[in-house]
Formats: sequence, structure tokens, C-alpha cells
Amino acid sequence: MAGMIDRKVIEQLLTEARSQNKWLDKDVSDDTLRQLVDILKMGPTSANCSPARFIFVKTKEAKERLRPHLSSGNTEKTMTAPVTAIIGYDITFYDHLKKLFPHDDAKAWFTGNEQLVYETAFRNGTLQGAYLMIAARMLGLDVGGMSGFDTAGVDAEFFSGTTTKSNFLCNIGYGDPAGLYPRLPRFEFSEIADIV
Repeated sequence: MAGMIDRKVIEQLLTEARSQNKWLDKDVSDDTLRQLVDILKMGPTSANCSPARFIFVKTKEAKERLRPHLSSGNTEKTMTAPVTAIIGYDITFYDHLKKLFPHDDAKAWFTGNEQLVYETAFRNGTLQGAYLMIAARMLGLDVGGMSGFDTAGVDAEFFSGTTTKSNFLCNIGYGDPAGLYPRLPRFEFSEIADIV
């Protein structure tokens, strides 16, 4: 790998980027969403298990299906966002390990161990959701992650008949700066980290 990336890139991805609450009326193309997945899927997961599953809610009809499951504080910003990603995790991800991790019988690691299955799916699916947010910013998009929604309702509406469970939502589009709040404080290094 090359050396450190340009400071402007770091700013775009994290240090100056903001979680968005209002959105410009500007489409996010299906091709851009395909690019987004092509980038995020390259992020590492344990044993390349890749348990995340994504539904990109774009149409008015699909947004209306999502509306009843949103908390009141998340409704308006979700309904006006160009795209809302439902980030889920497949609890039978191990069925794909023969393809994704072919040099070992990794499926056997999970057979009969429900706790390990859940922990692996949830942890790595969450990680892939974070990759989605970073990849979106790489593509010049803004994001706003959310956990205020009825997971059982979203699962029934969007993942019925599958082995996927919803984890969190992320609005994607082009943010309207008028919707930003002042930046919230962050911890100092010594409050959250040690070097031993």
C-alpha cells in the first residue's frame, strides 16, 4: 500500500463529514449504488464471511412501506432522503463460506453454535454497514445512520421469507447544510484509549 492518503480525503471521509438530517432533491443513481456495493464489499470481514445484506429503498412506494416502522424523529428525514439503505445481516452466512473462504471448511466452525453464528453475523454485518457509510462518502455522497426503527416490522416488511435480520438504517444522498446541528463533542484520546 502507498503512504498516507491526502488530508482532504480524510476530511471528506471522517473529520469534516457530518451526519445529515436534511436532503437536497437530487437523485442517487442505481449505477452509483452498484458502485457503492462494489467498494464496500472489499472491506475485510472475519473469514471473508460477508454477512451484510442491503436493500436500497428509493421509490415512493417502498418509502411508504418503510414509514410505519420509523421512529417519529427519523420519519421526515428518511422520507425525504433520496435513498434509505436497510443494512441487514444473514444468519445463514456460513452457507456461502465454501465460495468465500474456499481454503478451509469454515462452515464447520459455525455448525450447531448459534451464539457464534449470531455474534459473527451481527459484528461483521455492522462492520460492512460502516464500510457502506465510508464508501458513500468516497463517492461524494452524504449519509445519516439511524437506529430508531422497529426491527421486527422492517424484517416482516422487507426480509420476510429470508434468513436476514435488520441491523440499522442509513439515509444516503446529498445533504442540505441547513439541516446540520452544531458538531457534537468527542472524547480525548486519554478518555477512551490506552497504549500498553
